[in-house]
Amino acid sequence: MKQAEQIREEEQIQLESQVKAQPPQQTAEQAREQAREQARQASFLRTLSSARQSIAFSETLSLAFDSFRASKTRFMLTALGMVIGSASVILVITIGLTGRQYALGLIEKIGTNMVELEYSGGGATGTESTVYNDYLTSDDERAVKAQVPSVLYSSPVLEMHDRISFGGGVVKDTLVLGVVPQYQSVRNLIVTDGRFMDDEDESAHIKCAVVTIPFAQQMFGSADAAVGQSFQISGMPFTIIGTFRESVDDFGQSEITDNTILVPYSVARYFTGTDTVKQIYFSMRSMDDVTDGSAAILRIIKARHKPNSVYKTQDLKEVLTMADQISKGLLAMLIAVAMVTLAVGGVGIMNIMLANVRARIREIGIRKALGATSREIRLQFLTEAVMISLAGGIVGTIVGLALPLSIRFFTDYAIPISPWSIVAALGVSLFVGIIFGTVPATRAAQMDPVESLKYE
Repeated sequence: MKQAEQIREEEQIQLESQVKAQPPQQTAEQAREQAREQARQASFLRTLSSARQSIAFSETLSLAFDSFRASKTRFMLTALGMVIGSASVILVITIGLTGRQYALGLIEKIGTNMVELEYSGGGATGTESTVYNDYLTSDDERAVKAQVPSVLYSSPVLEMHDRISFGGGVVKDTLVLGVVPQYQSVRNLIVTDGRFMDDEDESAHIKCAVVTIPFAQQMFGSADAAVGQSFQISGMPFTIIGTFRESVDDFGQSEITDNTILVPYSVARYFTGTDTVKQIYFSMRSMDDVTDGSAAILRIIKARHKPNSVYKTQDLKEVLTMADQISKGLLAMLIAVAMVTLAVGGVGIMNIMLANVRARIREIGIRKALGATSREIRLQFLTEAVMISLAGGIVGTIVGLALPLSIRFFTDYAIPISPWSIVAALGVSLFVGIIFGTVPATRAAQMDPVESLKYE
């Protein structure tokens, strides 16, 4: 009997322990179910919040359009300042780029690939008592062309001066340059009438000449009439085969003057009796080869002459770089002036929006009384300011692009139009709307709804 009772007591204890173990299992399942329910609710609240925000912003845009429709004239007059400012930015950048392109084009016509080698003096060593000239020679020219692959054209320049009779007792000092046919390519010369000298003229020592247009006009009346005529240099007759001019007027800064005569180098040597020259011109294949090519030319020439002889090279790359920097500086200054116009337009937007806030105080009070937050009020007025500014910027950009596009369409002149000018005009318009619209929007958001409803 005692054993049976003991068995029943043990079974009862096991049953009670099983009953006590069930609630924790049920509690864990309930916790997991509760966590899933909370996650679903959080996801729903996020979706609802996003929908409310989208609806609120769409309502803000709708209110802004309603405000503009109610006062179209004020809206257009306010946006007019941004129209003028944005158009000014487009036109200023276009004008600056056009001027830069024109200036750099003129310099490139002179010859940005050209390198001028010149003898500057020296030649005597420390032990020598006499000083002599160590001029350049045609052999130096051939050595450079053979050893510097980047050299495309070259020409020695043999300079002479002679007094030439123009008829009627008029005698003028005239510059005579002995050059080779490649001189035309090196200096970018334009033949206006006749032709330039060729290799046959050089090799056959033909006594021909190519003269400037002013020389031809003074001596024979016109450039066309001068071709085929003869005149004398130091008593020797020369026949004019053509007239020429420089690609761009350098205002007398080059070796060519108004009364300049070009003759074959082989013929000019008869007048001097020597093969030496002070200058040799080289034309490189591209502007990128100018720096390295100049160094290579100096190295070759110095190796062929006395150690104390001084030679120097000159090119227009530094001039081109300087002109580029100056044009960029002027462009930046013009853009700054145009930005002032945009800032003035922004001040106009701020003043109109402040007046708009004062005119709509009761509206602000009613909206706050119906539950609108300060953030929504601030967003509404800021959106209106940005829309005015951006609308003016878009119209101004169209107006600013209309003029250069019309010129490109109706003329052959390709005015450069930078896409960045469009980005700058629209970006600054947006920025101006945000900056100058913040003050009115903040003032509207800070109004007391009770005092606003009392305002009359």
